Amino acid sequence: MKGIAVPHPPGRSGVRWIILALLFLASFVAYVLRTNMSIAGESMSADLGLSRFQLGMVLAAFAWGYAIFQFPGGVLGDRMGGRKALTLMAIAWAGLNLLVGFVPSAGATSPLFALVSLATLRFLMGAAQAPLYPVTGGGTTCAWFPVSGWALPNGMSNAGLTLGSAATGPLIVWLIGSVGWRQSFVLTAPLGLAIALVWWWYARDTPAEHPAVSQGELDLIDQDRPDPPPTREEQGDWREVLANPQVRLLTLGYFCSNYLFYFFFNWLFIYLIDNRHFKALEGGYLAALPWIIGAVGALLGGLGCDALSKRRGIRLATRLAGGCGLGLSAILIVAAGLAPNPYMAVLFLSLCLGCQQFTEGAFWAATISVSGRHVSAACGVLNTGGNVVGGIGALLVPVIVDRLGWPAALASASCFALVGAATWLWVKAGSVDGLPEAAPLPEPAA
Repeated sequence: MKGIAVPHPPGRSGVRWIILALLFLASFVAYVLRTNMSIAGESMSADLGLSRFQLGMVLAAFAWGYAIFQFPGGVLGDRMGGRKALTLMAIAWAGLNLLVGFVPSAGATSPLFALVSLATLRFLMGAAQAPLYPVTGGGTTCAWFPVSGWALPNGMSNAGLTLGSAATGPLIVWLIGSVGWRQSFVLTAPLGLAIALVWWWYARDTPAEHPAVSQGELDLIDQDRPDPPPTREEQGDWREVLANPQVRLLTLGYFCSNYLFYFFFNWLFIYLIDNRHFKALEGGYLAALPWIIGAVGALLGGLGCDALSKRRGIRLATRLAGGCGLGLSAILIVAAGLAPNPYMAVLFLSLCLGCQQFTEGAFWAATISVSGRHVSAACGVLNTGGNVVGGIGALLVPVIVDRLGWPAALASASCFALVGAATWLWVKAGSVDGLPEAAPLPEPAA
């Protein structure tokens, strides 16, 4: 690998797993600071004089900032490197989250000023979080893990976000009850700063730059890697990324997969209260269950995809994990809509999200393998498609519910999942820069 020349001790080391643990924590914190606004929304709206529609505008501002800056953030990450990029991102998360707590109340200013202030802060928060997965799921994973080990790190990152989503509700509700909605933002802001400090202190852009990485670990990471990672001067040609048909195909599949994800993210709690008639408190606890199962699915998907990749090649491994996971999700969400028992519906929904999350590692591993020199930028394209659909689904689902009912809305998610599953038939993971297309990869050295 190219990088700063540092001595590497002999024997074994496991620095890459510490890097992975930090990525997990970064993902967890990012989702706590991402979803806290929806939990605090009711208390915040009453204090600031915002209507429900205006609160929706604030929530939408994050989604658009997040979607718009995925690809530019990936290109920037290619040029800047993962160490500096994630450090600056996390500092921005802390600062923007802190500022929300200082938005003037309704008595001190007009509701319009509060609305514009909050929407601006949340748009900027979306932009600051946008490069996270293109940079870490793409460039950092590619640099720090062997070819046959790219799915698990992305599965772990997704486990972090799902557990962060599950933890945010109880945490923010407790903080609001104890110290108020403003302090809930002030007290959670240091989480971002803590991630920034630890990441900058420990992480490096490549294993070759890290003094604690042994020569044995460096050889393991480099095995079956046909070329060293590109230097920053070689990276970032976004035109090559957009011209890559495999990147476009994977982005289409991820668009369809995340329609299903955003159904859970935006509408799960409302579905349980409105259609399954759970009380609010019970619905809140039950709404956490699919996210917990989703974390398990993400981990199993990453482990299974990597294990099969070592034996049968990355192409077959990603096709099976991605296609089968989405196919099962399509069946399970329809089963949830048809289930006569509400608790059975929750079970089917939990398994559905678990299967959808099972595909995450495959999507990111396949994108890394087909993107050549432009890993972070390609992952930025992938995640742009995966998040633009969030804004579309936020409008489409309520229209379908109003006209056809909740079962039809769940069926629409099933249709998207089926299309996403079908795209895997044409994905050719490992077809760029000499990576193996279908041949088995050797077992890693001990």
